[in-house]
Amino acid sequence: MTESAHLRESLPLDPPRLERTPLDAGPLDSTAQLLSRITDQLGTQLSHVTLNGSRRRMPQISRPTLVAVAHGSRDAGALHTVTRLLERVRELRPGLDVRLGHIELNEPLLPDTLAAVEAEQRAEGVRAVLVPLLLGRGHHVKHDLPQSAAAVVGADIRIAAPLGPHPLLVEALCSRLAKAGWRPEDGANRSAGVVLAAAGSRDPDSATDARRMADLLSERLGGVPVIPAYASAVSPTVPAAIRALTARGRHRIAVASYFAFPGQFAAASAAAAPWIAAAPLGAHPALARLVLQRYDDALTTTPPASTAAVTPDPTSSSSSYTGQWRELATA
Repeated sequence: MTESAHLRESLPLDPPRLERTPLDAGPLDSTAQLLSRITDQLGTQLSHVTLNGSRRRMPQISRPTLVAVAHGSRDAGALHTVTRLLERVRELRPGLDVRLGHIELNEPLLPDTLAAVEAEQRAEGVRAVLVPLLLGRGHHVKHDLPQSAAAVVGADIRIAAPLGPHPLLVEALCSRLAKAGWRPEDGANRSAGVVLAAAGSRDPDSATDARRMADLLSERLGGVPVIPAYASAVSPTVPAAIRALTARGRHRIAVASYFAFPGQFAAASAAAAPWIAAAPLGAHPALARLVLQRYDDALTTTPPASTAAVTPDPTSSSSSYTGQWRELATA
């Protein structure tokens, strides 16, 4: 080996780069320029200091309010669970104004939450992001949320994508299944199968989202067949999906609860399970991270509701669905 080859091998492949400071931001032609630049830097630093030597508080740039939109439920556990979820969100993003609004059944209702935000922010301009705690596209996401946002005239209110489908939900689903009794070796069991129990919607996009979620869960579980099923509106029902898996020789059938919070639909789906039934997603840490990701995506890719179409377009570059489908394509 030549001396030059030895030298190349002895050098790091990616030597660390020295961070450039304001003082070496460009070439200096004279001592006068160096002194001028030092003076500028000292002036900037001293502008943050008061006469008594304490440092001035720099004004904080307020972030838009995150309004988490839950459906609402007569089940008392739903409100308790969504409250715990939002506590996790606040822990992950200290200082962010996080509020709750319901579409129906529970208080505060979304219009009341938005009215409170408007009253507090009217002087500086209302800015908020509605993050639906819903698992797919449907009437609430496409119509109810835009209508509520449009009612706040002159506000900058953006609407994030629903939570699903998304790989973080797969993480939460697998965690809930494991807690219910699913073991890693069940993924190789030819008698195992999973029913992904969802609420159901007549909107075809909602069914598309559920099927994609079932595919992602199947991949994570090692190829075990996962059939989406619904508690209302469309077929197959959970019992019908169980029968279909049984006809295929799958007798060790788990029900994965694709519900954000406890409720009648989740309870009925779990009751139909012939083997194990996972709990709803609830306040799982992955769900809290996903809420913030939807919030951040909406700020960068979604126009205000006053200028956006009522129905978000998953293929549009101006919609927060864009990042979602890119992630799913590479998951």
